[in-house]
Amino acid sequence: MASSLPTLPRALPSSSSKPSSPLVPFRSSSLKFTTPTPFIPSSISISSRGASFVIPRATPASHGSGSTETLAKTTFHGLCFVLKDNIDTDQIIPADKATIFPSNQQERDEIASYALSGLPDSHTTRFVVPGEIKSKYSIIIAGENFGCGSSREHAPVCLGAAGAKAVVAQTYARIFFRNSVATGEVFPLESEVRVCDECTTGDTVTIELRDSGGLLTNHTTGKQYKLKAIGDAGPVIDAGGIFAYARKVGMIPSPSVA
Repeated sequence: MASSLPTLPRALPSSSSKPSSPLVPFRSSSLKFTTPTPFIPSSISISSRGASFVIPRATPASHGSGSTETLAKTTFHGLCFVLKDNIDTDQIIPADKATIFPSNQQERDEIASYALSGLPDSHTTRFVVPGEIKSKYSIIIAGENFGCGSSREHAPVCLGAAGAKAVVAQTYARIFFRNSVATGEVFPLESEVRVCDECTTGDTVTIELRDSGGLLTNHTTGKQYKLKAIGDAGPVIDAGGIFAYARKVGMIPSPSVA
């Protein structure tokens, strides 16, 4: 079942050179958050097949009064896979390979094998070697408008299933950014400069993230690049997606163990 993502202040990337609003509302017919403070909803309203009900926020046992969730220092290290502008969801995963949303490990492995398989033949280096299910590239670096095209959640899911931890792009299609946060599969990070023109596929890089922003270090070239803060989306991705985050902070109960 596809998940929906509530409003995330200060977390949405700009999809053009125009200044973006500090708050971009997101509306869902099936999932609504009642939010007195940024991203700490007091209740969740869910409607499905004509029925509606409200889940009040539980009191989290592990959080003190007045505390807010923050992104702990997060580090990714590995080889990078470099792309340019307008990488759409059909290039990330072709439509005929995204007919089923993975619900078990076997299906997840299958969708992983198709990650970035829709790239044109001019990309002689493949993100996932044919016949394999994991990529040796854990960080993707791209240009403008990454993830444009359809709204399918399979795009970030196949990247995460193949082993990608983060994407660093100049700008994103908003739906890809939201799907990345909702699923918790990859960190969609924005660069302050056009990093994709200064890195090469196979370079060894490290990403260090904090609440205030991030730093990408290319160990192959010795250059460093500042990354924009991901804002309130960070703790959601860190938790494993919107529903994992909601359980973590006590907004919805954790599933009972038989």
